[in-house]
Amino acid sequence: MPYTYDYPRPALSVDAIIFKKEQKRVYVLLIQRGHPPFEGMWALPGGFVDMEETLEEAVARELQEETGMTGIDLTQFRAFSALDRDPRFRVVSVVFTGMASPTDVARAGDDARQAQWFPIDIMPKLAFDHSAIMKMALKQYKFK
Repeated sequence: MPYTYDYPRPALSVDAIIFKKEQKRVYVLLIQRGHPPFEGMWALPGGFVDMEETLEEAVARELQEETGMTGIDLTQFRAFSALDRDPRFRVVSVVFTGMASPTDVARAGDDARQAQWFPIDIMPKLAFDHSAIMKMALKQYKFK
């Protein structure tokens, strides 16, 4: 079904923050972007919501496509809507969090060059506003 609007609308995306605890350390799953913008930079797994899916279906699909991970219980964290968060166009992202098991392995797929676990205290510079998103998430989820 085609959609036409008199006024521009923002695009809707989802992102996933997936943690895992292993040997008293906490890790977060990141993907290395394979395409512009921010090609080659690390980012949270995620992407755009398709017209015929819910937010929950979209985040599970994107996580599976980019990292191969399935079956993780995902909880909606919050929405991010800064006007300049994506250089292409206006994008609002709903971010979800989840906890993987220590034995879960990620493998890159779709438009991700790599998928890798990073210690939360030694993360690379992230694409988009993902560093700010991670800062907020780590403030809320205090790991012991």
